[in-house]
Amino acid sequence: MATAQQVPDILSPEFAENPYPAYRLMRDSAPLIWHEATQSYIISRYEDVERAFKDKESVFTTDNYDWQIEPVHGKTILQLSGREHSVRRALVAPAFRGSDLQQKFLPVIERNSRELIDGFRHTGSVDLVESYATRFPVNVIADMLGLDKADHARFHGWYTAVIAFLGNLSGDAEVTAAGERTRIEFAEYMFPIIRDRRENLGDDLLSTLCAAEVDGVRMSDEDIKAFCSLLLAAGGETTDKAIASIFANLLLHPDQLAAVREDRSLIDRAFAETLRYTPPVQMIMRQTARDVELSGGTVPAGATVTCLIGSANRDGSRFQEPDRFDIFREDLTTTTAFSAAADHLAFALGRHFCVGALLAKAEVQIGVDQLLDAMPDIRLADGFDPVERGVFTRGPQTLPVEFTPVAA
Repeated sequence: MATAQQVPDILSPEFAENPYPAYRLMRDSAPLIWHEATQSYIISRYEDVERAFKDKESVFTTDNYDWQIEPVHGKTILQLSGREHSVRRALVAPAFRGSDLQQKFLPVIERNSRELIDGFRHTGSVDLVESYATRFPVNVIADMLGLDKADHARFHGWYTAVIAFLGNLSGDAEVTAAGERTRIEFAEYMFPIIRDRRENLGDDLLSTLCAAEVDGVRMSDEDIKAFCSLLLAAGGETTDKAIASIFANLLLHPDQLAAVREDRSLIDRAFAETLRYTPPVQMIMRQTARDVELSGGTVPAGATVTCLIGSANRDGSRFQEPDRFDIFREDLTTTTAFSAAADHLAFALGRHFCVGALLAKAEVQIGVDQLLDAMPDIRLADGFDPVERGVFTRGPQTLPVEFTPVAA
């Protein structure tokens, strides 16, 4: 197995500042690394990460979520397999595709985006992260579930603690404790609401989850609470960073921004390329059920495998000029970019492909479209250069822009 002495450690400040050169070194000379601090094998090549996600032989399991996710969410759909997984997925998936998404939730997305933009459209300047990206997806999910948006600050605090727990690669005890507290606080918040909703069903997503039944199976209060917790964290953090990254990438490539402004059908291309070029989730873990051969050596049974999405998506064996942001690239298929057949790996693949991918797509389509209408000459604030932050999840922490206000 290749050693990693020449590669910056994934917990180092150098890696956190810019992981992409380190990814390249890994792919070229150390495609399989034993990482002592996280007790995991790190894989970085597209073919290996794709295999781990697409695995149909049950070699790569999600058993790692028993310790990685359950302490903060409770037992979620991500940990299930076989029929148990397919039944639970069938219970929740309809709300995120087809007529439910189109008829019930597109108006929710449009309204929440417009309300946020109305708060700054007249000002001529805004921090897109603070005033829009961090708020929009959480507000949408709260509205979809029929929760009180006045509790936004609590939702944001909870999902921030959860994401910090999931990305706590160095094992910080305070981060661990905060994540575990979140599970208790969120349960105390949700259980009374779930019990009330079962008695008073409405047309919101929480009511749908309470009433859903497949093959005689219904979701328990704990199942529903865990799914809502997962939805807030996964749907909030990732879409937040995706929207910020789309604008950062486009603002740094004015010709492509101009193309998207003129032809809004290109928003999907810009989103797909952002998911490839700067994916919000940079790494996902799996656990091996038996020994498996990968590039660079053998991973033993029962091992944790850290799959570097951010590296795989920049693999030159799969994408031409992978370090170039190009919404017109021909080796990224937009029509499949938000499905389990995607070329990029930002939503994972296979049976654990992100159930909320089409929701994220709808949020991005509507959000970017409305923002471009409100800020047709959007530009970076003078002297500002977007900087990504984060290791597990990654994106701009701030994105100040200026524009000429237009009438609503």
